[in-house]
Amino acid sequence: MDFTLIETGWVSVLPPLIAITLALITKEVYSSLFIGLFSGMLIYAAASGGTIFSAVNMTFDMMCSKIADNAYIIMFLGMLWAVVTLVSKSGGSQAYGLWAEKKLKTRRSASLATALLGLIVFIDDGFNCLTVGTVMRPITDRLKISREKLAYIIDATAAPVCIIAPVSSWAVAVASEVSEKNGFNVFLSTIPYNFYAIFTIIMVFYLCFTGKDFGPMKKAEERAMQGKIETSAVSPDAGKASIWDLVLPVAVLIVCAILGMAYVGGFFSGTSFSEAIGYNAPAGLTMGAFAGFLTAMLMYLPRRLMTPRQFIENIVGGIGSIVPPMLILILSWSLGGVCRHLIGTGYFISGFVSSSNMGLSYLPFFIFIIASIMSFSMGTSWGTFGMLIPIITMICSADGAAPFLVPTLGAVLAGSVYGDHCSPMSDTTILASTGSGCPHINHVETQLPYATLVAFLCAVGYLFVGFVIG
Repeated sequence: MDFTLIETGWVSVLPPLIAITLALITKEVYSSLFIGLFSGMLIYAAASGGTIFSAVNMTFDMMCSKIADNAYIIMFLGMLWAVVTLVSKSGGSQAYGLWAEKKLKTRRSASLATALLGLIVFIDDGFNCLTVGTVMRPITDRLKISREKLAYIIDATAAPVCIIAPVSSWAVAVASEVSEKNGFNVFLSTIPYNFYAIFTIIMVFYLCFTGKDFGPMKKAEERAMQGKIETSAVSPDAGKASIWDLVLPVAVLIVCAILGMAYVGGFFSGTSFSEAIGYNAPAGLTMGAFAGFLTAMLMYLPRRLMTPRQFIENIVGGIGSIVPPMLILILSWSLGGVCRHLIGTGYFISGFVSSSNMGLSYLPFFIFIIASIMSFSMGTSWGTFGMLIPIITMICSADGAAPFLVPTLGAVLAGSVYGDHCSPMSDTTILASTGSGCPHINHVETQLPYATLVAFLCAVGYLFVGFVIG
């Protein structure tokens, strides 16, 4: 696609503002992003002498261009979810549950084991919620741990872990939104500034180890200790599956993804490791996902854990599951492309920031608050950072604003996860409730005080970071 950049002034900020406003009003991300994208193309068509028909044509040209530019990311996400689905259907989770039931005898050990399993299964938050919940619920029921506590542990080790894990669907999604070529390295540099993810993980292990709950969660735990809890039994038969059917494909995927990134980036030809893994991370991650896929096939088919037909059906079903978030990515890539490369949004915003003497020290704090509100209102962290990251990169391209880029991106990701963590409409919140067998509203009410306490500490942290940099 060959377009010429046209600086359109203040109207260039309308497309992202339209997308964000519509998303907050309608609570629906897909059409909001598309309308924002199309409005940007209308602005470009008007500035270049085109028509509404050319705007329609250019809208789909931009989407096709972004799909082509990010083909490796799309392939990785599809293959990753194929592996996730295969692993979840193999029976390995049930085998782990049977093993864990014999080993875990106390409330503390069961809580810590649940949190540790959440850390291990970090390649996708949805897979995390359903797998950990299904495996651990019978064990936590037996030891009188409330379903609300289980749901919190699951939710707190899902998105907060995925958002700081380099080998995950979230890492690739975030890196793809950053305009710089080394987007993956930029993502890695945001990890220390993702205060919500880090503090939440610390909070989970503190509560699991000490049992010092408070608020509605304490009442839920007291009810469970009194035996007022519905119990369930571990599946008595995992078939021919073993724990390795859960662990080995995921372990191979992670190791081979790291080796794949190093290989694609030329590490084995003399390039430094840090430069190599950031060169073309999606290509290396795709190699890792393919290795995990082959491992699952070699482990499951010869032992007849699933028939060839079931194997293919699980692959197709897994790829289908990632289509909705993938569509969010494609639309946000396209909206960002219009703003950056066609109507000059970045030039206008950076010029405005440079000339206005804005107090950039407050930027991480305010962006954390904005991202939290957006994510809570829409129920999607991917949709939130898909809209905000392009705007942040434009703001931080202004003179003197570059040092704020990484901390502010960290604040975007932290706020996106916090809002998603608390939102009753979030798919992760719903999956955590489903996986734990906890009534959805009970999970939201008991989790909210914990998440908000962590968010308050984050807000203080971003104020501190902003003033240190400024």
